[in-house]
Amino acid sequence: MNEQPSSAPAVERIDDRHRYVILVDGRQAGLTAYRDRGEQRVFFHTEIDDAYAGQGLAGQLVRQALTDVRALGLRIVPVCPYVAKYLTKHHDFDDITDPVTPEVRTWLDAELGR
Repeated sequence: MNEQPSSAPAVERIDDRHRYVILVDGRQAGLTAYRDRGEQRVFFHTEIDDAYAGQGLAGQLVRQALTDVRALGLRIVPVCPYVAKYLTKHHDFDDITDPVTPEVRTWLDAELGR
């Protein structure tokens, strides 16, 4: 019997939910969440479902999300620890990355109602 090969993971931006999702065979496997602050896209949370752990999906998701940010002409603010760690290893986004400041954290807390 021949089985259909699974499709490559796909990343989609869902603007009304402020997130990028990664889909595996049409099912959501993870997300990275953001809020926009002027010309900055502030990433604050990334997660991959346990069922998809260890497949490198978080890295694929974040790379494609950051590539989209560049294409949109925005800047990156990595509040999310995973995004921040990713950026320390992948310097191709250094030119569009802004530091996480106390002002950004205060703004994000207010934006998220916490």
